[in-house]
Amino acid sequence: MSSPSKRREMDLMKLMMSDYKVEMVNDVMQEFYVEFNGPKDSPYQGGVWRIRVELPDAYPYKSPSIGFVNKIYHPNVDEMSGSVCLDVINQTWSPMFDLVNVFEVFLPQLLLYPNPSDPLNGEAAALMMRDRTAYEQRVKEYCEKYAKPEDVGAKPEEKSSDEELSDDDDYASEDEQVAGKADP
Repeated sequence: MSSPSKRREMDLMKLMMSDYKVEMVNDVMQEFYVEFNGPKDSPYQGGVWRIRVELPDAYPYKSPSIGFVNKIYHPNVDEMSGSVCLDVINQTWSPMFDLVNVFEVFLPQLLLYPNPSDPLNGEAAALMMRDRTAYEQRVKEYCEKYAKPEDVGAKPEEKSSDEELSDDDDYASEDEQVAGKADP
C-alpha cells in the first residue's frame, strides 16, 4: 500500500462489495454508517444495527472507532453511547485487519461471546452471570424494540420538525404557538 488514504479507499470499497449497506457521512471517507445484522443462532438474530465507523488519519495503522447507533443490550457495549469494548479494536489492532474483518468476524464474535468480566454495561454483565435465560430474553426485547430493520434507516436526529408539529393538533401553525393569545 502506498498510503493510508489509498488503503482506506480500498477497504471501504471491499466493505461495500461485501454486500454491506454503507452510508457515507462526507466525501472524505473517514466517517460512515454500516448496517449490521445480528449473528444467526444467537439472541441477536433478526436484529439490525446501524454502526457508526470513524477512521483515524493513521488508518490502517490505528484502529477504527466503532459504535452502535441504535440501542443494544450487551455487557461490552455502553448502552447510552454505543461504544464498544473489544480488545481487537481497542488494543490489539493490526494493519493486517480491514473493515470487512470488523463486520464479518469481530462484531459477530463480540455478540456471540460476550465478556461479562470486562463490562461497559454492568447491568447486562450482572444479569448474564446471574441468569443467562433472563439475559437472553432482555437481549431479544431490545432487538424487538430498538433493532428492527425499519429502525436502522432513520437516524435519531432525522425526525423532522414537520412531524413533531403535526403531532400537536392544538395549533394551526407554529407562529400561533409562539405568539400565544392576543390581549383582550
